[in-house]
Amino acid sequence: MRIILNGDQCEVTATTLAQILLEQGHKTDAIATAVNGVFVHKHRRAELFLKEGDRLEIVAPMQGG
Repeated sequence: MRIILNGDQCEVTATTLAQILLEQGHKTDAIATAVNGVFVHKHRRAELFLKEGDRLEIVAPMQGG
C-alpha cells in the first residue's frame, strides 16, 4: 500500500500504524504520530488501520540547545 510518510510517498506492507512504525524502524514510543493531520496517541496505534493514500507524520524528539 502507498502512503505519504513525512511528505514523501512510501510503499508499506503493514496495515496498522503500530506495524508501520516497526516496519520503518521506529522501535520506541518516544515519538509523536499524526494521520491525516490528526494526532494519534500511542495507545491507539495498534488499532488504527491505515489505507491507501493516508498521510502519516512521525516526529521524534531531538536533543540540543
